[in-house]
Amino acid sequence: MPLIIPDKLPAGDLLQKENIFVMHDGAAIKQDIRPLRILMVNLMPDKAATETQLARVLANSPLQVELTLVRMGTHDSKNVLEEYLETFYKTFDEIKGERFDGMILTGAPVETLEFEEVDYWEELCAILEYSKTHVYSSMYICWGAQAGLYYHFGINKHPLDKKVFGVFEHKVVRAHSPLMRGFDDVFWAPHSRYTQIFKSDIEAHPEIRILAESDDAGPHILATDNGRQIFIIGHQEYDRETLGLEYYRDVRQGIPVEIPQNYFKEDQPGRDVIVRWRGHASLLFANWLNYYVYQETPYDLTQL
Repeated sequence: MPLIIPDKLPAGDLLQKENIFVMHDGAAIKQDIRPLRILMVNLMPDKAATETQLARVLANSPLQVELTLVRMGTHDSKNVLEEYLETFYKTFDEIKGERFDGMILTGAPVETLEFEEVDYWEELCAILEYSKTHVYSSMYICWGAQAGLYYHFGINKHPLDKKVFGVFEHKVVRAHSPLMRGFDDVFWAPHSRYTQIFKSDIEAHPEIRILAESDDAGPHILATDNGRQIFIIGHQEYDRETLGLEYYRDVRQGIPVEIPQNYFKEDQPGRDVIVRWRGHASLLFANWLNYYVYQETPYDLTQL
């Protein structure tokens, strides 16, 4: 089944070139079916790249998914034309009366700030509170996961001695979780962050389970038992080029940065990238859509 996206969204052309089935919303409304309504709160500066990455993994499912894009109305996006935002994005005020099967909150390059120092923190808190009653299952990614853990459970982030940067080996620790169905015992996932969540802080909250973790990158996939809240500390959705682009950007800007680990062939910049996370990324999002959204959300979203 297709992923339903706004008409003329640039990500649609790229996804179709990759032979990924997408349908623009103008055509989708003619079908007699209720698609899963997924709200994507996109906090990343490069909106189009993040849209494409997440649309790619959401489209790799037999379920029909309708994507609604939301931005922060209280934040001035410097890297995106206002015309683009006005055309493809809504603000929280525009959707706060609606209900959704699922929500994805992306990462954001603000992790070295205290949460309350982020200029849109108050608006984001309103969205997180809204998600408790108007969204069935929410997935929080990287800084978004840290923000969700802080807001919902009071779990704070902590600075790292150096940036966790690269693709790291992880192990499944709760194989019976529906979110982990089909996962190998060991799998790979990208990370790019300057902060961490202490495992001991998570374990102090029995309502949160660690499903997968890494000796090098720490806790990775977390979930509440009912699946209403999923936290991904990392970036399963990243493209082949994403870590490399971040590395070269930091080098150009004179930011001290190490070569991303387990990413370039022979750990040499400029060499081919070894992609070893794509299959499990697709499986993760497909499991979330199937087991925690599609099979659990009421057909009538007013019954949430």
